Amino acid sequence: MRVLGLETSCDETGIALYDSEQGLLAHRIYSQIAVHAEYGGVVPELASRDHVRKAIPLIREVMADAGLTLQDLDGIAYTRGPGLVGALLVGACLGRSLAWALEVPAIGVHHMEGHLLAPMLEDESPKFPFIALLVSGGHTQLVQVEGVGRYTLLGESLDDAAGEAFDKAAKMMDLPYPGGPQLSQLAEQGDALRFKFPRPMTDRPGLDFSFSGLKTFTRTKILECAQNVELDGVTNAVLAHQDKADIAAGFQHAVVETLAIKCKRAVEQTGVQRLIIAGGVGANKKLRARLREMIEGMGGQVFYPRPELCTDNGAMIAYAGTQRLLAFENDDLAISCVPRWPLTDLSALDAGSVST
Repeated sequence: MRVLGLETSCDETGIALYDSEQGLLAHRIYSQIAVHAEYGGVVPELASRDHVRKAIPLIREVMADAGLTLQDLDGIAYTRGPGLVGALLVGACLGRSLAWALEVPAIGVHHMEGHLLAPMLEDESPKFPFIALLVSGGHTQLVQVEGVGRYTLLGESLDDAAGEAFDKAAKMMDLPYPGGPQLSQLAEQGDALRFKFPRPMTDRPGLDFSFSGLKTFTRTKILECAQNVELDGVTNAVLAHQDKADIAAGFQHAVVETLAIKCKRAVEQTGVQRLIIAGGVGANKKLRARLREMIEGMGGQVFYPRPELCTDNGAMIAYAGTQRLLAFENDDLAISCVPRWPLTDLSALDAGSVST
Protein backbone atom coordinates (compact mmCIF):
# COMPACT_ATOMS: atom_id res chain seq x y z
CA MET A 1 0.00 0.00 0.00
CA ARG A 2 1.35 3.44 -0.98
CA VAL A 3 0.22 6.24 1.33
CA LEU A 4 0.83 9.97 1.02
CA GLY A 5 1.36 11.64 4.41
CA LEU A 6 0.57 15.32 5.08
CA GLU A 7 1.81 17.04 8.26
CA THR A 8 0.58 20.60 8.90
CA SER A 9 0.03 20.75 12.66
CA CYS A 10 2.20 23.78 13.41
CA ASP A 11 5.12 25.45 11.61
CA GLU A 12 6.53 22.72 9.36
CA THR A 13 4.93 21.51 6.17
CA GLY A 14 5.87 17.83 5.85
CA ILE A 15 4.97 15.65 2.88
CA ALA A 16 6.04 12.01 2.44
CA LEU A 17 5.27 8.85 0.52
CA TYR A 18 5.41 5.52 2.34
CA ASP A 19 5.09 2.05 0.82
CA SER A 20 4.11 -0.78 3.19
CA GLU A 21 6.48 -3.15 1.36
CA GLN A 22 9.34 -0.86 0.28
CA GLY A 23 9.37 1.59 3.17
CA LEU A 24 9.84 5.35 2.92
CA LEU A 25 10.02 6.30 -0.76
CA ALA A 26 10.42 10.09 -0.49
CA HIS A 27 9.83 12.96 1.89
CA ARG A 28 10.21 16.74 2.00
CA ILE A 29 10.00 19.19 4.92
CA TYR A 30 9.58 22.93 4.64
CA SER A 31 10.28 24.91 7.81
CA GLN A 32 8.58 28.23 8.50
CA ILE A 33 11.38 29.54 10.72
CA ALA A 34 12.01 32.54 8.47
CA VAL A 35 8.29 33.40 8.49
CA HIS A 36 7.99 33.51 12.29
CA ALA A 37 11.50 34.64 13.30
CA GLU A 38 10.72 38.36 13.38
CA TYR A 39 7.84 37.68 15.81
CA GLY A 40 9.87 35.45 18.13
CA GLY A 41 7.31 32.63 17.96
CA VAL A 42 4.71 30.93 15.80
CA VAL A 43 1.92 33.19 14.50
CA PRO A 44 -1.01 30.78 13.82
CA GLU A 45 -2.55 32.74 10.94
CA LEU A 46 0.78 33.04 9.14
CA ALA A 47 1.44 29.34 9.71
CA SER A 48 -1.88 28.40 8.07
CA ARG A 49 -1.26 30.64 5.08
CA ASP A 50 2.23 29.23 4.55
CA HIS A 51 0.91 25.66 4.61
CA VAL A 52 -1.55 26.65 1.87
CA ARG A 53 1.33 28.11 -0.14
CA LYS A 54 3.75 25.16 0.21
CA ALA A 55 1.72 21.95 0.51
CA ILE A 56 0.82 21.34 -3.14
CA PRO A 57 4.29 22.18 -4.54
CA LEU A 58 5.81 19.80 -1.96
CA ILE A 59 3.39 17.04 -2.97
CA ARG A 60 4.52 17.45 -6.58
CA GLU A 61 8.18 17.29 -5.50
CA VAL A 62 7.68 14.17 -3.39
CA MET A 63 5.83 12.34 -6.17
CA ALA A 64 8.56 13.33 -8.64
CA ASP A 65 11.28 12.14 -6.23
CA ALA A 66 9.54 8.76 -6.01
CA GLY A 67 8.96 8.57 -9.77
CA LEU A 68 5.23 8.10 -9.24
CA THR A 69 1.99 9.97 -9.89
CA LEU A 70 -1.04 10.64 -7.72
CA GLN A 71 -2.82 7.81 -9.52
CA ASP A 72 -0.32 5.40 -7.93
CA LEU A 73 -1.56 6.22 -4.42
CA ASP A 74 -3.62 3.79 -2.36
CA GLY A 75 -4.43 6.12 0.52
CA ILE A 76 -3.95 9.54 2.12
CA ALA A 77 -2.94 10.23 5.73
CA TYR A 78 -3.07 13.70 7.26
CA THR A 79 -2.56 15.09 10.74
CA ARG A 80 -5.94 15.48 12.42
CA GLY A 81 -4.59 16.76 15.75
CA PRO A 82 -3.39 17.91 18.16
CA GLY A 83 -2.08 21.23 16.87
CA LEU A 84 -3.10 24.68 15.66
CA VAL A 85 -6.64 24.39 14.34
CA GLY A 86 -6.07 26.59 11.28
CA ALA A 87 -2.91 24.73 10.30
CA LEU A 88 -4.59 21.36 10.86
CA LEU A 89 -7.50 22.36 8.63
CA VAL A 90 -5.15 23.00 5.70
CA GLY A 91 -3.85 19.43 5.76
CA ALA A 92 -7.27 17.94 6.52
CA CYS A 93 -9.00 19.78 3.67
CA LEU A 94 -6.24 18.95 1.22
CA GLY A 95 -5.93 15.32 2.29
CA ARG A 96 -9.66 14.64 2.36
CA SER A 97 -10.16 16.37 -1.02
CA LEU A 98 -7.31 14.45 -2.66
CA ALA A 99 -8.66 11.17 -1.37
CA TRP A 100 -12.13 11.97 -2.69
CA ALA A 101 -10.78 12.94 -6.12
CA LEU A 102 -8.57 9.86 -6.36
CA GLU A 103 -11.23 7.54 -4.89
CA VAL A 104 -8.87 6.21 -2.21
CA PRO A 105 -9.37 6.03 1.58
CA ALA A 106 -8.15 8.78 3.90
CA ILE A 107 -7.25 8.67 7.57
CA GLY A 108 -6.69 11.45 10.11
CA VAL A 109 -3.59 10.68 12.21
CA HIS A 110 -2.76 11.66 15.78
CA HIS A 111 0.35 13.85 15.65
CA MET A 112 1.93 12.28 18.73
CA GLU A 113 1.23 8.75 17.50
CA GLY A 114 3.23 9.75 14.44
CA HIS A 115 6.17 10.82 16.62
CA LEU A 116 5.83 7.71 18.76
CA LEU A 117 6.03 5.41 15.73
CA ALA A 118 8.74 7.38 13.88
CA PRO A 119 11.55 5.02 15.04
CA MET A 120 9.75 2.26 13.10
CA LEU A 121 10.96 3.97 9.90
CA GLU A 122 14.58 3.06 10.69
CA ASP A 123 16.36 -0.14 9.68
CA GLU A 124 16.96 -0.91 13.36
CA SER A 125 13.48 -0.46 14.79
CA PRO A 126 12.11 -1.45 18.22
CA LYS A 127 9.79 -4.35 18.87
CA PHE A 128 6.75 -4.03 21.13
CA PRO A 129 6.52 -3.43 24.04
CA PHE A 130 8.60 -0.34 24.69
CA ILE A 131 8.64 2.86 26.72
CA ALA A 132 8.37 6.06 24.69
CA LEU A 133 9.68 9.42 25.81
CA LEU A 134 7.85 11.97 23.66
CA VAL A 135 9.60 15.33 23.91
CA SER A 136 8.43 18.02 21.52
CA GLY A 137 7.69 21.73 21.67
CA GLY A 138 4.24 21.15 23.11
CA HIS A 139 4.42 17.74 24.78
CA THR A 140 6.56 15.86 27.29
CA GLN A 141 5.14 12.42 27.99
CA LEU A 142 6.24 8.96 29.07
CA VAL A 143 4.09 6.28 27.43
CA GLN A 144 4.10 2.49 27.74
CA VAL A 145 3.47 1.06 24.29
CA GLU A 146 2.19 -2.49 23.88
CA GLY A 147 1.24 -2.06 20.20
CA VAL A 148 -0.22 0.47 17.77
CA GLY A 149 -3.00 2.24 19.65
CA ARG A 150 -2.27 0.34 22.88
CA TYR A 151 -0.89 3.19 24.95
CA THR A 152 -0.70 3.75 28.70
CA LEU A 153 0.25 7.25 29.82
CA LEU A 154 2.81 6.91 32.62
CA GLY A 155 3.62 10.58 33.15
CA GLU A 156 3.52 14.01 31.52
CA SER A 157 4.47 17.60 32.12
CA LEU A 158 2.21 19.43 34.55
CA ASP A 159 3.15 22.81 33.05
CA ASP A 160 5.52 23.65 30.19
CA ALA A 161 6.84 20.87 27.98
CA ALA A 162 10.62 20.45 27.80
CA GLY A 163 10.73 22.07 24.37
CA GLU A 164 8.74 25.06 25.59
CA ALA A 165 11.10 25.45 28.54
CA PHE A 166 14.10 25.42 26.18
CA ASP A 167 12.50 28.10 24.00
CA LYS A 168 11.51 30.33 26.92
CA ALA A 169 14.93 30.05 28.59
CA ALA A 170 16.52 30.98 25.26
CA LYS A 171 14.24 34.00 24.95
CA MET A 172 15.35 35.17 28.41
CA MET A 173 18.91 35.19 27.05
CA ASP A 174 17.91 37.06 23.88
CA LEU A 175 18.85 34.13 21.63
CA PRO A 176 17.46 34.11 18.08
CA TYR A 177 14.32 32.16 17.15
CA PRO A 178 13.96 29.18 17.31
CA GLY A 179 15.47 29.36 20.76
CA GLY A 180 15.83 25.69 21.75
CA PRO A 181 18.46 24.70 19.17
CA GLN A 182 20.27 28.02 19.70
CA LEU A 183 20.46 27.36 23.46
CA SER A 184 21.87 23.86 22.85
CA GLN A 185 24.57 25.27 20.57
CA LEU A 186 25.50 27.92 23.11
CA ALA A 187 25.60 25.30 25.88
CA GLU A 188 28.48 23.55 24.11
CA GLN A 189 30.67 26.52 25.08
CA GLY A 190 29.60 26.54 28.73
CA ASP A 191 30.35 24.86 32.05
CA ALA A 192 27.27 22.81 32.98
CA LEU A 193 28.41 22.49 36.61
CA ARG A 194 29.07 26.15 37.41
CA PHE A 195 25.47 26.70 38.52
CA LYS A 196 23.56 24.01 40.39
CA PHE A 197 20.20 23.94 38.62
CA PRO A 198 17.38 21.97 40.32
CA ARG A 199 16.07 18.64 38.98
CA PRO A 200 12.35 19.30 39.40
CA MET A 201 10.05 16.58 40.78
CA THR A 202 12.82 13.98 40.94
CA ASP A 203 12.77 13.88 44.75
CA ARG A 204 9.21 12.54 44.86
CA PRO A 205 7.60 9.37 43.47
CA GLY A 206 5.85 9.37 40.13
CA LEU A 207 6.68 10.02 36.50
CA ASP A 208 5.22 13.48 35.92
CA PHE A 209 7.40 16.43 34.91
CA SER A 210 7.52 20.14 35.75
CA PHE A 211 9.86 22.64 34.12
CA SER A 212 8.42 25.96 35.33
CA GLY A 213 10.83 26.06 38.28
CA LEU A 214 13.79 25.75 35.95
CA LYS A 215 12.62 28.83 34.06
CA THR A 216 12.41 30.80 37.32
CA PHE A 217 15.88 29.64 38.36
CA THR A 218 17.24 30.61 34.93
CA ARG A 219 15.76 34.11 35.21
CA THR A 220 17.28 34.49 38.70
CA LYS A 221 20.76 33.51 37.48
CA ILE A 222 20.53 35.88 34.52
CA LEU A 223 19.67 38.78 36.84
CA GLU A 224 22.49 37.81 39.23
CA CYS A 225 25.11 37.68 36.48
CA ALA A 226 24.00 40.64 34.38
CA GLN A 227 26.21 43.74 34.55
CA ASN A 228 25.12 47.33 33.98
CA VAL A 229 26.69 48.79 30.85
CA GLU A 230 26.29 52.41 29.78
CA LEU A 231 26.08 53.18 26.07
CA ASP A 232 25.19 56.60 24.67
CA GLY A 233 23.96 57.69 28.06
CA VAL A 234 21.65 54.69 28.47
CA THR A 235 22.35 52.01 31.09
CA ASN A 236 21.39 48.43 30.22
CA ALA A 237 21.84 45.11 32.00
CA VAL A 238 24.12 42.96 29.82
CA LEU A 239 24.99 39.29 30.26
CA ALA A 240 28.58 38.37 29.41
CA HIS A 241 28.97 35.67 26.79
CA GLN A 242 30.58 33.12 29.13
CA ASP A 243 27.95 33.69 31.81
CA LYS A 244 25.27 33.16 29.18
CA ALA A 245 26.96 29.97 27.93
CA ASP A 246 27.32 28.59 31.47
CA ILE A 247 23.66 29.28 32.25
CA ALA A 248 22.62 27.60 28.98
CA ALA A 249 24.80 24.58 29.76
CA GLY A 250 23.45 24.30 33.30
CA PHE A 251 19.86 24.59 32.11
CA GLN A 252 20.32 21.93 29.41
CA HIS A 253 22.11 19.60 31.83
CA ALA A 254 19.25 19.91 34.33
CA VAL A 255 16.59 19.12 31.71
CA VAL A 256 18.57 16.15 30.36
CA GLU A 257 19.19 14.72 33.83
CA THR A 258 15.55 15.17 34.81
CA LEU A 259 14.39 13.32 31.70
CA ALA A 260 16.97 10.57 32.28
CA ILE A 261 15.92 10.08 35.92
CA LYS A 262 12.26 9.74 34.94
CA CYS A 263 13.04 7.37 32.07
CA LYS A 264 15.10 5.14 34.34
CA ARG A 265 12.26 5.13 36.84
CA ALA A 266 9.76 4.16 34.10
CA VAL A 267 11.94 1.28 32.94
CA GLU A 268 12.38 0.02 36.51
CA GLN A 269 8.66 0.28 37.31
CA THR A 270 7.43 -1.45 34.14
CA GLY A 271 10.26 -3.91 33.56
CA VAL A 272 10.26 -2.92 29.86
CA GLN A 273 13.88 -2.73 28.68
CA ARG A 274 13.33 -0.92 25.36
CA LEU A 275 13.20 2.88 25.29
CA ILE A 276 12.46 5.13 22.33
CA ILE A 277 12.94 8.90 22.21
CA ALA A 278 10.96 10.93 19.70
CA GLY A 279 9.90 14.53 19.09
CA GLY A 280 11.88 17.66 18.34
CA VAL A 281 13.87 17.66 21.60
CA GLY A 282 14.78 14.04 20.81
CA ALA A 283 17.36 15.42 18.36
CA ASN A 284 19.33 16.96 21.25
CA LYS A 285 22.78 15.32 21.25
CA LYS A 286 23.28 15.53 25.02
CA LEU A 287 19.91 13.91 25.66
CA ARG A 288 20.60 11.09 23.20
CA ALA A 289 24.01 10.36 24.69
CA ARG A 290 22.76 10.45 28.29
CA LEU A 291 19.78 8.18 27.66
CA ARG A 292 21.89 5.71 25.69
CA GLU A 293 24.39 5.58 28.55
CA MET A 294 21.60 5.10 31.08
CA ILE A 295 19.56 2.42 29.29
CA GLU A 296 22.56 0.41 28.11
CA GLY A 297 23.89 0.49 31.67
CA MET A 298 20.62 -1.21 32.67
CA GLY A 299 21.04 -3.87 29.97
CA GLY A 300 18.35 -2.37 27.74
CA GLN A 301 18.12 -0.84 24.27
CA VAL A 302 17.40 2.69 23.11
CA PHE A 303 16.03 3.73 19.72
CA TYR A 304 15.75 7.10 17.97
CA PRO A 305 14.49 8.27 14.61
CA ARG A 306 17.09 10.06 12.48
CA PRO A 307 17.32 13.78 13.43
CA GLU A 308 15.31 14.94 10.39
CA LEU A 309 12.44 12.71 11.53
CA CYS A 310 12.49 14.08 15.08
CA THR A 311 10.98 17.35 13.92
CA ASP A 312 7.42 17.42 12.58
CA ASN A 313 7.42 15.51 9.28
CA GLY A 314 5.16 13.78 6.79
CA ALA A 315 7.00 10.45 6.98
CA MET A 316 5.75 9.68 10.48
CA ILE A 317 2.19 10.59 9.46
CA ALA A 318 2.40 8.42 6.35
CA TYR A 319 3.69 5.47 8.40
CA ALA A 320 1.12 5.78 11.19
CA GLY A 321 -1.64 6.27 8.64
CA THR A 322 -0.56 3.20 6.70
CA GLN A 323 -0.87 1.03 9.80
CA ARG A 324 -4.46 2.13 10.36
CA LEU A 325 -5.45 1.96 6.68
CA LEU A 326 -4.10 -1.60 6.50
CA ALA A 327 -6.36 -2.40 9.46
CA PHE A 328 -9.31 -1.08 7.37
CA GLU A 329 -9.72 2.11 9.36
CA ASN A 330 -10.64 5.20 7.35
CA ASP A 331 -12.49 8.49 7.72
CA ASP A 332 -15.79 9.47 6.19
CA LEU A 333 -16.18 12.51 3.94
CA ALA A 334 -16.49 14.95 6.85
CA ILE A 335 -13.50 17.22 7.44
CA SER A 336 -12.69 17.50 11.13
CA CYS A 337 -9.70 18.42 13.28
CA VAL A 338 -9.03 17.85 16.97
CA PRO A 339 -6.71 20.56 18.38
CA ARG A 340 -6.69 18.77 21.77
CA TRP A 341 -6.70 15.00 21.48
CA PRO A 342 -5.50 12.60 24.22
CA LEU A 343 -3.22 9.89 22.85
CA THR A 344 -4.98 7.30 25.01
CA ASP A 345 -8.26 7.90 23.12
CA LEU A 346 -6.96 6.08 20.04
CA SER A 347 -8.26 2.65 19.07
CA ALA A 348 -5.92 -0.34 19.37
CA LEU A 349 -4.85 -2.39 16.36
CA ASP A 350 -4.39 -6.16 16.41
CA ALA A 351 -0.71 -7.11 16.40
CA GLY A 352 -1.16 -9.08 13.18
CA SER A 353 -2.33 -6.04 11.25
CA VAL A 354 0.81 -3.95 11.84
CA SER A 355 3.30 -3.59 8.99
CA THR A 356 7.02 -3.19 9.83
